[in-house]
Amino acid sequence: MKLFVSVVMFFLFLNCFATAQTLIRDSCKTAAAKDPNLKYDFCVQSLEQDPQSKTATSLAGLVLASTNNAGSKTTYVKGIVKTILKTKKYAPGTEPELRTCVELYDDANDSLNEALTDVKSGDYRSANVHLSAALDAPDTCEDGFKEKHQTSPVTNENSVLYQKILIPLAFTNMV
Repeated sequence: MKLFVSVVMFFLFLNCFATAQTLIRDSCKTAAAKDPNLKYDFCVQSLEQDPQSKTATSLAGLVLASTNNAGSKTTYVKGIVKTILKTKKYAPGTEPELRTCVELYDDANDSLNEALTDVKSGDYRSANVHLSAALDAPDTCEDGFKEKHQTSPVTNENSVLYQKILIPLAFTNMV
Protein backbone atom coordinates (compact mmCIF):
# COMPACT_ATOMS: atom_id res chain seq x y z
CA MET A 1 0.00 0.00 0.00
CA LYS A 2 2.86 2.39 0.85
CA LEU A 3 4.39 1.77 -2.56
CA PHE A 4 1.10 2.55 -4.28
CA VAL A 5 0.72 5.83 -2.38
CA SER A 6 4.32 6.76 -3.18
CA VAL A 7 3.82 6.06 -6.88
CA VAL A 8 0.60 8.09 -6.96
CA MET A 9 2.28 11.01 -5.17
CA PHE A 10 5.20 10.87 -7.59
CA PHE A 11 2.92 11.05 -10.63
CA LEU A 12 0.91 13.87 -9.09
CA PHE A 13 4.16 15.77 -8.52
CA LEU A 14 5.21 15.18 -12.14
CA ASN A 15 1.80 16.32 -13.35
CA CYS A 16 2.01 19.54 -11.31
CA PHE A 17 5.52 20.21 -12.63
CA ALA A 18 4.38 19.61 -16.23
CA THR A 19 1.37 21.87 -15.68
CA ALA A 20 3.54 24.67 -14.27
CA GLN A 21 6.04 24.27 -17.09
CA THR A 22 3.24 24.53 -19.66
CA LEU A 23 1.81 27.56 -17.85
CA ILE A 24 5.22 29.25 -17.88
CA ARG A 25 5.90 28.56 -21.55
CA ASP A 26 2.41 29.53 -22.70
CA SER A 27 2.39 32.70 -20.59
CA CYS A 28 5.83 33.75 -21.79
CA LYS A 29 4.85 33.06 -25.39
CA THR A 30 1.73 35.21 -25.15
CA ALA A 31 3.54 37.98 -23.26
CA ALA A 32 6.46 38.07 -25.73
CA ALA A 33 4.03 38.21 -28.65
CA LYS A 34 2.35 41.26 -27.09
CA ASP A 35 5.53 43.05 -25.97
CA PRO A 36 8.45 43.13 -28.42
CA ASN A 37 10.84 44.10 -25.59
CA LEU A 38 10.21 40.86 -23.69
CA LYS A 39 12.51 38.02 -24.67
CA TYR A 40 10.66 34.70 -24.70
CA ASP A 41 13.70 32.52 -23.93
CA PHE A 42 14.74 34.77 -21.04
CA CYS A 43 11.20 34.71 -19.65
CA VAL A 44 10.99 30.91 -19.72
CA GLN A 45 14.48 30.40 -18.32
CA SER A 46 13.97 32.95 -15.56
CA LEU A 47 10.69 31.43 -14.41
CA GLU A 48 11.74 27.80 -14.77
CA GLN A 49 14.70 28.50 -12.46
CA ASP A 50 12.48 30.07 -9.82
CA PRO A 51 10.99 27.61 -7.28
CA GLN A 52 7.92 29.79 -6.66
CA SER A 53 7.16 30.01 -10.40
CA LYS A 54 7.49 26.24 -10.77
CA THR A 55 4.62 25.75 -8.34
CA ALA A 56 2.32 28.40 -9.84
CA THR A 57 -1.02 27.10 -11.03
CA SER A 58 -2.32 30.27 -12.65
CA LEU A 59 -1.17 33.42 -14.39
CA ALA A 60 -1.88 35.33 -11.16
CA GLY A 61 0.54 32.99 -9.39
CA LEU A 62 3.16 33.72 -12.03
CA VAL A 63 2.63 37.48 -11.57
CA LEU A 64 3.28 37.07 -7.85
CA ALA A 65 6.32 34.84 -8.35
CA SER A 66 7.88 36.97 -11.08
CA THR A 67 7.34 40.16 -9.06
CA ASN A 68 9.17 38.55 -6.13
CA ASN A 69 11.88 37.46 -8.57
CA ALA A 70 12.24 41.04 -9.86
CA GLY A 71 12.50 42.34 -6.30
CA SER A 72 15.29 39.89 -5.51
CA LYS A 73 17.18 40.93 -8.63
CA THR A 74 16.74 44.62 -7.78
CA THR A 75 18.22 44.03 -4.33
CA TYR A 76 21.07 42.06 -5.89
CA VAL A 77 21.99 44.80 -8.39
CA LYS A 78 21.75 47.45 -5.68
CA GLY A 79 24.20 45.36 -3.62
CA ILE A 80 26.66 45.27 -6.51
CA VAL A 81 26.54 49.06 -6.85
CA LYS A 82 26.95 49.54 -3.10
CA THR A 83 30.00 47.25 -3.17
CA ILE A 84 31.47 49.26 -6.05
CA LEU A 85 30.95 52.43 -4.03
CA LYS A 86 32.37 50.92 -0.85
CA THR A 87 35.50 49.59 -2.55
CA LYS A 88 35.85 52.76 -4.63
CA LYS A 89 36.24 50.70 -7.81
CA TYR A 90 34.59 53.08 -10.22
CA ALA A 91 35.64 55.47 -12.97
CA PRO A 92 36.55 58.97 -11.82
CA GLY A 93 33.55 61.28 -11.70
CA THR A 94 30.92 58.52 -11.70
CA GLU A 95 30.24 58.35 -7.96
CA PRO A 96 27.15 60.62 -8.23
CA GLU A 97 25.66 58.38 -10.92
CA LEU A 98 26.29 55.28 -8.83
CA ARG A 99 24.64 56.89 -5.81
CA THR A 100 21.67 57.84 -7.99
CA CYS A 101 21.41 54.22 -9.13
CA VAL A 102 21.23 53.06 -5.51
CA GLU A 103 18.35 55.48 -4.92
CA LEU A 104 16.64 54.28 -8.10
CA TYR A 105 16.90 50.66 -6.96
CA ASP A 106 15.45 51.64 -3.57
CA ASP A 107 12.52 53.31 -5.35
CA ALA A 108 12.12 50.29 -7.61
CA ASN A 109 12.01 47.97 -4.60
CA ASP A 110 9.35 50.18 -3.00
CA SER A 111 7.33 50.04 -6.23
CA LEU A 112 7.74 46.27 -6.47
CA ASN A 113 6.56 45.85 -2.87
CA GLU A 114 3.53 47.99 -3.69
CA ALA A 115 2.91 45.85 -6.76
CA LEU A 116 3.04 42.70 -4.61
CA THR A 117 0.42 44.17 -2.29
CA ASP A 118 -1.71 45.07 -5.30
CA VAL A 119 -1.38 41.60 -6.83
CA LYS A 120 -2.32 39.91 -3.56
CA SER A 121 -5.48 42.02 -3.41
CA GLY A 122 -6.27 41.39 -7.09
CA ASP A 123 -5.71 45.02 -8.11
CA TYR A 124 -3.78 44.39 -11.32
CA ARG A 125 -4.31 47.90 -12.64
CA SER A 126 -2.44 49.40 -9.67
CA ALA A 127 0.14 46.62 -9.86
CA ASN A 128 0.72 47.59 -13.47
CA VAL A 129 1.35 51.21 -12.45
CA HIS A 130 3.83 50.18 -9.76
CA LEU A 131 5.61 47.72 -12.02
CA SER A 132 5.89 50.40 -14.71
CA ALA A 133 7.49 52.72 -12.16
CA ALA A 134 9.99 50.02 -11.16
CA LEU A 135 10.82 49.36 -14.81
CA ASP A 136 12.25 52.88 -15.13
CA ALA A 137 15.09 52.22 -12.65
CA PRO A 138 17.52 50.21 -14.81
CA ASP A 139 17.16 52.51 -17.83
CA THR A 140 17.40 55.70 -15.77
CA CYS A 141 20.52 54.34 -14.06
CA GLU A 142 22.10 53.67 -17.45
CA ASP A 143 21.05 57.09 -18.78
CA GLY A 144 23.02 58.83 -16.02
CA PHE A 145 26.21 57.27 -17.29
CA LYS A 146 25.40 57.87 -20.96
CA GLU A 147 24.89 61.58 -20.26
CA LYS A 148 28.49 61.75 -19.03
CA HIS A 149 29.71 59.57 -21.90
CA GLN A 150 30.70 56.90 -19.38
CA THR A 151 30.03 53.18 -19.31
CA SER A 152 27.98 51.91 -16.43
CA PRO A 153 29.67 49.12 -14.45
CA VAL A 154 26.29 47.38 -14.15
CA THR A 155 25.04 47.54 -17.74
CA ASN A 156 24.59 43.76 -18.01
CA GLU A 157 22.87 43.55 -14.64
CA ASN A 158 20.54 46.41 -15.60
CA SER A 159 19.61 44.61 -18.82
CA VAL A 160 18.71 41.49 -16.86
CA LEU A 161 16.85 43.55 -14.26
CA TYR A 162 14.84 45.27 -16.98
CA GLN A 163 13.72 41.89 -18.33
CA LYS A 164 12.96 40.58 -14.81
CA ILE A 165 10.64 43.53 -14.16
CA LEU A 166 9.15 43.40 -17.64
CA ILE A 167 7.92 39.83 -17.08
CA PRO A 168 5.38 40.57 -14.32
CA LEU A 169 4.43 43.82 -16.05
CA ALA A 170 3.60 41.93 -19.24
CA PHE A 171 1.71 39.31 -17.24
CA THR A 172 -0.43 41.94 -15.48
CA ASN A 173 -1.52 43.10 -18.91
CA MET A 174 -2.78 39.57 -19.57
CA VAL A 175 -4.73 39.00 -16.34
